[in-house]
Amino acid sequence: MPTSPATLTEARRLRDHFAAQGAVVVKADVLQPADLLLDLYGEDIRARAYLTADPLRGEMVLRPDFTVPVVQMHMETYADPARYTYAGKVFRKQETDETRANEYVQVGYEVFDGQNPAAADAEVFAVIAAGLAGLPLRAATGDIGVLMAAVRGLRTTEDRKAALLRHIWRPVRFRALLRRYGAGEVPPLRAALLAADDPFAAAGPDIGLRSRAEVAARIAALRADADAAPLSSDETALIDAILGLRATSTDALSVLRDIAVDMPSIGSAVRRMEARLNAMAARGIDVDTLDFEGSYGRTSLEYYDGFVFGFYASERPELPPIATGGRYDALTARLGQGRAVPAVGGVIRPDLALEVGRC
Repeated sequence: MPTSPATLTEARRLRDHFAAQGAVVVKADVLQPADLLLDLYGEDIRARAYLTADPLRGEMVLRPDFTVPVVQMHMETYADPARYTYAGKVFRKQETDETRANEYVQVGYEVFDGQNPAAADAEVFAVIAAGLAGLPLRAATGDIGVLMAAVRGLRTTEDRKAALLRHIWRPVRFRALLRRYGAGEVPPLRAALLAADDPFAAAGPDIGLRSRAEVAARIAALRADADAAPLSSDETALIDAILGLRATSTDALSVLRDIAVDMPSIGSAVRRMEARLNAMAARGIDVDTLDFEGSYGRTSLEYYDGFVFGFYASERPELPPIATGGRYDALTARLGQGRAVPAVGGVIRPDLALEVGRC
């Protein structure tokens, strides 16, 4: 699909704006190896990625995003701090809404800075906001790190915490697990399986890819889960309070400080949020009016694990976000084979920015 000259001009303007902040202009191949990308991106992109088979390189995917290839490139340089910018097309299948573009230009700004992550968060947000200056947009922010810290601090089994962390980006499934762990209930079919003296007695011949030993190990894990004590109602109420939090950033910080009294595990994440808000205020961001949502970002890419944000058209709620971004420290650790570099970035869609500007 051809891209309009106006969109290309706006993309160059934004890329030059990011380069003026000290970012190095980089490029990424349109065709990327599929195995790593699909493991790292969330289920939403997995379902919407364009896959193709190469006889020599195996399964490939049309670039659904720039972040992973940029991180891979950065982890080979050992530079810290470092800044990058890029502009190019990304590709997403649209299965339910034919009016949404399946290929569009993305312009991004990525900062790798282990010296002052709070300042880097503020920098990316402020630089993205400056690129969109003058447009009728509202900003939304959140912090996946607070929720992850709350889950890690629950007084329950490591397996249950791992399951909740795995489903943070699937709100319905997360809520169902939290409710089940709190009620101490076992689904009827699972209860019947676990009650059997020999679960394999009427199973018939082995089929599928899992061995009998793997199935037995899974049954043992289910029995251990069934024997685990329920989550306390106090802890589930605190998780609900975090998820339901909608306030200005300064008011949200005050609420989270109160929650941290009863849930100390979120203390470090709350202090990081305070440092970020101070850094944002120092850059001229009015944090007293900046919206914060405890559940924001939970349907975004699964590699975000801290500060998340988005910019939306105030008068065009039907449009996708004009810009999005967030922190993805864990992604750098995975791609760096254990060597993590704190990283945060954001992207803008120039076509949508132009559309909003015409409103």
